[in-house]
Amino acid sequence: MERCIENESFKDTGLAYTLKLIKGKYKAQVLYTLMEFGVVRYGAMKRYIGEISHKMLAGTLKELEADDLVKRKEYDQLPLKVEYSLTERGQSLIPLLDGLCAWGDAHKA
Repeated sequence: MERCIENESFKDTGLAYTLKLIKGKYKAQVLYTLMEFGVVRYGAMKRYIGEISHKMLAGTLKELEADDLVKRKEYDQLPLKVEYSLTERGQSLIPLLDGLCAWGDAHKA
């Protein structure tokens, strides 16, 4: 049976679900940072990404944590030490991120 666009919706696709999880101004950058460097402290991530505000970085990390893509580990010490890393689910995005990186490397001017 041939598929008919009138009977389907983009929101039901796997791509729509993936985009829902990773869309946002800085989500891909945070995921890339964790993919490249593994366990990363908040301040180091802020410096690496550069133009992101503290409020935006904190919000982005909370959203990624709520979606089980990033895990947060807080150490009971002063000053507060917090580290972030990819969860197993977040690590499953690495092939996708690698593909985006390869495409960009091949096509950047």
